[in-house]
Amino acid sequence: MTMVSQEAIEKLLDLMEEVEEPLKKSFQNLHQGYPTETAVRFLKARDWNASKAHKMLIDCLIWRVENEIDKILTKPIVPTDLYRAVRDSQLLGLSGYSKGGLPVFAIGVGQSTFDKALVHYYVQSHIQINEYRDRVVLPHATKKCGRYIGTCLKVLDMTGLKLSALSHIKLLTVISTVDELNYPEKTDVYYIVNAPYIFSSCWKIVKPLLQERTRKKIQVLQGSGKEELLKVMEKESLPHFCRRESSSRHSNTSNCFTMDHAFHQQLYHYIKQQSMRSPTKQGPFHVTLPEPNSEEKYIAKTIEHEFHNFGKRNGVSHSFEGLEINVE
Repeated sequence: MTMVSQEAIEKLLDLMEEVEEPLKKSFQNLHQGYPTETAVRFLKARDWNASKAHKMLIDCLIWRVENEIDKILTKPIVPTDLYRAVRDSQLLGLSGYSKGGLPVFAIGVGQSTFDKALVHYYVQSHIQINEYRDRVVLPHATKKCGRYIGTCLKVLDMTGLKLSALSHIKLLTVISTVDELNYPEKTDVYYIVNAPYIFSSCWKIVKPLLQERTRKKIQVLQGSGKEELLKVMEKESLPHFCRRESSSRHSNTSNCFTMDHAFHQQLYHYIKQQSMRSPTKQGPFHVTLPEPNSEEKYIAKTIEHEFHNFGKRNGVSHSFEGLEINVE
């Protein structure tokens, strides 16, 4: 680490010593005993500019306090059938750990429908998984490995990606903005697998628009990516959609997306237990949704334009008539 980087870390930590309650308390919940490592994440997200990283971190803490994020793991999505519906339509889960001890999260981008619950339940679920990852999963990995583990790997399954997925662009942009502003630098690598031609066509256009820091983290693998992924994780940690067997042959306990999987069972029971210990009022949990920045709006419009071009090139332009991506 360079001298400039070390100076930036010290400056940011000194600035954080000056914050008042309840921001300081929320910062403790955020860093989980690793303030230096947390400072590094925010500094990386702002190109090691301590002043900009400080503003980003303060904005994050204000967001956490105003939206009671520190209490979100005491707010179960009930009844159980509603949570099951969220899991069936927001495909996300923990499939295992890498050889280096990092949690491996699988995301079913192509087959998530987001059509079985209101938007705020999907946002709540996503943030709860983030918080459970940071407060339970990563500390467990750290203890198991005997060294600090503060990031994860993500495997994005593009199976079934269709035009209809664009109707979710606003929700997906909100979720990605929440992560970018409040959970920066939590993912080491994004592995994209089972990518159809329509994704490949758009990726060529979108890739140059991404920040270099983000672009370097994304690896588009051939097919299911099994051979490449086995270099960084054991077979038992492979997401079910990366294995040779047909996904229909996998039980609900091996499909990490379903509520029956051990990860979601543990998460749901953890939140229920926390809710019984907490005196806070139960009910729907609404979070202030961030506005997408100009870069995200531009990328969304670029995707829209590329889909129209894709339709013209393949003689299916009628399928794209009226297509408009709105992230406002």
